Amino acid sequence: MNRLRNFLLNRRALGRKLVATAAPLVAACACGRAHAQPVQHHGGSPATGEENSLRSRVLGAGAAALQTKAPLNAMNMYLNGFHFYADDMGRPVEAHHFCTHLTEDLHQCVIFDGNSEDSRLIGIEYIVSERVFRTLPDEEKKLWHSHHYETTSGELVMPGLPDVAENAAMRDLSTTYGKTWHTWQVDRGDTLPLGPPQLMMGFTAEGQLPARYIEQRDQRLGVSKQQSQESRKDIPVPAVAEGANSWQSGQVPQLALQTVPVRNRR
Repeated sequence: MNRLRNFLLNRRALGRKLVATAAPLVAACACGRAHAQPVQHHGGSPATGEENSLRSRVLGAGAAALQTKAPLNAMNMYLNGFHFYADDMGRPVEAHHFCTHLTEDLHQCVIFDGNSEDSRLIGIEYIVSERVFRTLPDEEKKLWHSHHYETTSGELVMPGLPDVAENAAMRDLSTTYGKTWHTWQVDRGDTLPLGPPQLMMGFTAEGQLPARYIEQRDQRLGVSKQQSQESRKDIPVPAVAEGANSWQSGQVPQLALQTVPVRNRR
């Protein structure tokens, strides 16, 4: 254990030197845009359990140094936006997405309630192109929401990215569709992921999301919805494909637990 600890301390010291050397270069590449700052957004309720012990931290650091994290390393796109429960627009949730562009037609994202090391994993989102969305069965389409408003309005942001790069990504995302499940209802103060996953949707017009959520987010992350919207005004607002945003009909699918018999039991 002592040898592992010494190895990790030396590795950490080297990492600090590299960060210090690279910092001016990173700052120069930011093109005047604020960096993505680590923020905590836990809805006022910490996760259940005591803080990690020294032993747990050392073991975790050892695993981080020695084991592969290829799927996580591929998640090189960070987006911040808002979802609401498909059956309740009065429950918006800020969502920090970390995504992999798996193919030209598919992104896969993990969603946290913050972007710091102690952030809680609260959901997942799959994002498909309009071409793929149009091939889905009608019942499946009811689970998906459009990104036409989030991207063009400035509600969805990519903190730390220069405007030119962010706008290029938003132009591509504006015609996509997302299927989102939240597994942890942090907005109601749950300290554990309780109950079944909940289907989430995205906002589609100004005024649906109370302004205070945007204002608080913008202040924490050093971004501006208004400025982002202005810089994206040349992105055309796409027409929404039929079948998406099922909540607009007043009726939506939502998961609930039910008891079923066990099949193929051994």
